[in-house]
Order: sequence, then C-alpha cells, then structure tokens
Amino acid sequence: MSKLLLTLLVGALLAAGCASERVILLPSADGRPGVVIVRDQSGEVLLNQPYAGTVRRAGSVSGYQSSAEEINERFADTLAALPARAVSYTVYFESGSSDTLTSESLLEFDKVKADLAKRPAGEIRVIGHTDRVGSIQSNDAFSLKRAAAVRELLIGAGVKLEVIETAGRGEREPLVATEDEVAEAKNRRVEISVR
Repeated sequence: MSKLLLTLLVGALLAAGCASERVILLPSADGRPGVVIVRDQSGEVLLNQPYAGTVRRAGSVSGYQSSAEEINERFADTLAALPARAVSYTVYFESGSSDTLTSESLLEFDKVKADLAKRPAGEIRVIGHTDRVGSIQSNDAFSLKRAAAVRELLIGAGVKLEVIETAGRGEREPLVATEDEVAEAKNRRVEISVR
C-alpha cells in the first residue's frame, strides 16, 4: 500500500435499539486532511476535514463534524487498538556502492531498528533506487542489490525475512531530476516503509 494519508475508523454501534454505522475521517500523521466519500442507496456524504463523520441509521446517511477531543473520548478503546501508523525512512549509499551506507544513514538505520522494536507484527517494504549513472538495466540490478543489502541489515537487527518485501526501481523515481549520466547522492537511496 502506498503511503497512507488518512485512517478510517469504522465502528458498528448499537444506539437506541437500532443498528447504526459510523465512518470518521482521522487526520493523517502529518495533519493533512484526506478525502472520503461515503455512498449508499440514499446518497453520498463527502468527508474532507479531520474528524468529519457520517452515521447511517434506518437506511439514511447523514454527515456531522466532530472534534479530536470527542473522538478520543468516545472511541478511546478502539483508537488504542489501532496499529501504529506507517513510518518511512530513507537511507543513502556511497557512490558506486550497493552495500555501504553513508555515515548519516547508519544513524538513520538506528532509528529504523528502534521503531521496529515497537512493532512486533510489522510489515516492511524496502525499495532500492539509483542515480542516472549507468544503463537502465544495470541500475535496475543495482537498485535490487541495495534493497537486498538493507534487507540483510534488517534481518541482522532481528526482523524475520517473511515480513520484508523488497523491490528495485532503478533510476525511474529520482528525488532530484537530473540528466542521464549525472551522479546525484539523493537518488542513491533505499526507502524503508515500516507498517
């Protein structure tokens, strides 16, 4: 799954003896609002602000605006049961290397390990990238080697192989756009998504 901009809290509630269903839009980790459209046979409601919600009763959906305080109080147990939000890290490689992280990235990898210690059932996506020096084919292979090197570091940190997904994107998704054959340190990277 790509980076998640929002989280939905869906709970079935019994209210006044009749079943109801709620959808509440929670803010993303960075606070930006997402958008959700709740549709059914009676129409649709657009949720585009944090803590906007819908309730469906007796076949009718209506919208309302709540607050962080109300949601935290009313759904404290549900919120506490949600898994931790996905976190992304980026580590960079020395020029021409498929297995040597920069000194700054070694410190960043320590943060990854600390985060993993808090997520016993985590899923990890490791995506390797290169700059535009070399052929597309060689950069595809090189990006996979970088992803594999980070996978091995994660395994060395105690992560089980079966929770790690690796991929290589070669030079296709640069952070900094360059001409062909231009070395760019920010493009020699591996992105680590921890969910």
